[in-house]
Amino acid sequence: MQNHSRRLLLAGLIASAAAPAFAQQPFFGQFTQQEATRALREALTLASGSATQQLGRPSGFWSDLNVRIPLPGILGQTQSTLARFGMSAPLDNLQQSLNSAATTTMPRAATMFVDAVRTITIGDAINIVRGGSDSATQFLRGRTETGLTRLLKPVMRDALTQSGAFTLMRTALREVGLASMTTQLRTEVTDFSTLKALDGCFQYIAREERAIRGNPARRTTDTLRRVFG
Repeated sequence: MQNHSRRLLLAGLIASAAAPAFAQQPFFGQFTQQEATRALREALTLASGSATQQLGRPSGFWSDLNVRIPLPGILGQTQSTLARFGMSAPLDNLQQSLNSAATTTMPRAATMFVDAVRTITIGDAINIVRGGSDSATQFLRGRTETGLTRLLKPVMRDALTQSGAFTLMRTALREVGLASMTTQLRTEVTDFSTLKALDGCFQYIAREERAIRGNPARRTTDTLRRVFG
């Protein structure tokens, strides 16, 4: 009985000593869990930084038709109707001002993305790093969109105010006979602009992620080369 107990104790000690080494062993036969986590954080930091930098340039949203923010709801419908008669200039100016406001929120969005990337865990990385071409972006969006929307909305509201977009909207609504809807549409424009600004960010982040996965030249660190190579 004593020999049996000694064997169990010895086996337990060997297993305990081996556990840390085992945890560091490569999974997928190529890299460790820690490397996967580091690579994922690096990739998303690079991708989100590039996205917010490009969209934060002058006319960042406006100059790219893929992410240009339209006017929402009745504003967009009225703009389309008036455009047929060459009378949509007030709403066209509003749309451009709205896109300019979105551009000015990008530095704040960049900080939010960095904070979100830091929360990625080893468990997250294992499920993502070998996923599809934009799996990291999809994970980031699922993890952060609600919080980012809540945090970015006041920034967007301030940007719309400071850019003169709301003043333009009030003038445009008066000219097209919709002045009574000004207060309601301020909220709608803020919510819609925030959503579309984030849509644009995630579209750019996905593009950058695909580039990192598919183009060796975009893997700028040893960890990225090892994990995504």
